[in-house]
Amino acid sequence: MQLAADNLHALNPIVSEALRKLDPKPLQDLVKRCEVPGVHYIDINPGYLSARNEDRMAFMVEAVQEVTQRRLILDSPNPRLLAKGLAVCREKPILNALSLEERKIEEILPLAAEHGTQLVLLLMDERSMVPPTMEGRLAIAAELRERAVGAGLREEDLIFDPVLPNLTWLDGAAQVKEVVRAVRMLSGWSLFPEPVRTMVGLSNLRSGQRHLYPVSVETSCLTMLAGAGLSMALANVLQPELTTAYQVITQFAS
Repeated sequence: MQLAADNLHALNPIVSEALRKLDPKPLQDLVKRCEVPGVHYIDINPGYLSARNEDRMAFMVEAVQEVTQRRLILDSPNPRLLAKGLAVCREKPILNALSLEERKIEEILPLAAEHGTQLVLLLMDERSMVPPTMEGRLAIAAELRERAVGAGLREEDLIFDPVLPNLTWLDGAAQVKEVVRAVRMLSGWSLFPEPVRTMVGLSNLRSGQRHLYPVSVETSCLTMLAGAGLSMALANVLQPELTTAYQVITQFAS
């Protein structure tokens, strides 16, 4: 299991101020802090950008890759932003993410196929809704896999994200259980001819609610997901409790 730092997102005041001023140094300093053991990827998420500010994605990519050798994940639902980031990437990034929404099928999928990138498949339906059960998630996984392979992507370039809930959801705890079950099925031999890679956004659990839920919620969930065979956790890697838990998990699993 590997970690991807999700600290470079537009809701982070450091990032939003750097984007406003087009100042690369705060972004670069943040990336250097994120290079803790276990972090293999840096997720770049500029948030919503108006049409005239879409160049901010390229600005972030260029700033980040000046100071790190970690692989990049370009994180946006906007195909134009992904294309602008791709244009300046020195190495092929991972694109995050494709769902069954028609616009994403029509625009993000051809973009990934054209550039031969790896692609995160977000297990959400055409209305951008998450099925409440493992079975619903796996049905979407099968359809997205078929669409992606049909468009020319290699099976080994697909990463499946069953979507961790926010704990404020009415069925949040139940949904966590379904995600763990889905990761176990996807990571084993239960659904496809070969095990596939999986990813979750661990920070989703406490997003906007860190005053209500302790970081132990994330570390406990990470432990369960690691046991289920999770390949990658997208997380706030500047939480010492989380990175310590990760190190213990990987030590025991090695």
